[in-house]
Amino acid sequence: MSIEGIVVGVDGGNSKTDVVLADTTGRVLARTRGPASSPHIIGVPAAMELIGGLVARAKSEAGLAADLVLDRTEIYLAGADLPIEVQILTDAVTAKGWARENRVDNDTFALMRAGTDAVRAIAVVCGAGINCVGRDETGRTARFPALGQLTGDWGGGHHLATLALWHAARGEDGRGPATKLVDAVIDHFGVDSVEALGIAVHLGEIDADRINELTPVLFTVADIGDPIALRVVSKQANEVIALASVAADRLDMREQDLSVVLGGGVLAARHPILHEAIVSGITAVMPLAEVTVLAQAPVTGAVLFGLDALGAGSAAKARLRTAL
Repeated sequence: MSIEGIVVGVDGGNSKTDVVLADTTGRVLARTRGPASSPHIIGVPAAMELIGGLVARAKSEAGLAADLVLDRTEIYLAGADLPIEVQILTDAVTAKGWARENRVDNDTFALMRAGTDAVRAIAVVCGAGINCVGRDETGRTARFPALGQLTGDWGGGHHLATLALWHAARGEDGRGPATKLVDAVIDHFGVDSVEALGIAVHLGEIDADRINELTPVLFTVADIGDPIALRVVSKQANEVIALASVAADRLDMREQDLSVVLGGGVLAARHPILHEAIVSGITAVMPLAEVTVLAQAPVTGAVLFGLDALGAGSAAKARLRTAL
């Protein structure tokens, strides 16, 4: 097998890491998966060790020599939010010598590339958290620090779940308006009251991570017209619209044709109230925008960026999309 034109794409998140090895004809040579590799969770050295092990496994499955230097790595990680973090990770990847050329960036860029071939594009991801990136035809990018409340972020699955519990607690004890979230939260956890749930979580009798189960509960209650749940969902839609609009303004793309890719568990679920509000809101401020929901794994975008950089043609990229 020729050693020319081989790229490894990595999408490393907070729960899993996908690695794909492909050549410039669009042929997938190997695909592997491992646990979380976000440097915010496991640290930079551990992230490099984990990714290195997955790359080595992919090379073995593809029948490539262990010491073969690939042409390019494209690594997109959750937690690569700030320029200094991207630089630290790029230096760490370069030092490993996996490939002749390397690029490391935030995982939202991989999501964007997976979702569209358009040269002008914006991606908004709303999974556990929320983030947005944009790119114009010259390669200029727009991005946000995405450090949660420290940098003004609002929303994402975890935030929505905690808000559902917050409103339910206040609706139950009278500090807030009545809401059907009270009964929905009680029914979901099988507890006597929302207060009892809070105490059980505080005492460790119920795992605090289970609060995240309330995100779909929030949308179910919104679907039946509860004003409190609807207000939270509306706020989430407005935040997505605001992120996309600001990214478009930074790149002077508001009046141009572009693709807006929505991804992450909250947006991929296509909850009708949320999805319709986002689509109508984005097209109202960006009339030439095409809004799509990501249909392929983000690691596809990582590999496509590699094929772009190595000069692969459109047929190769289409072949890769079909294979993945």
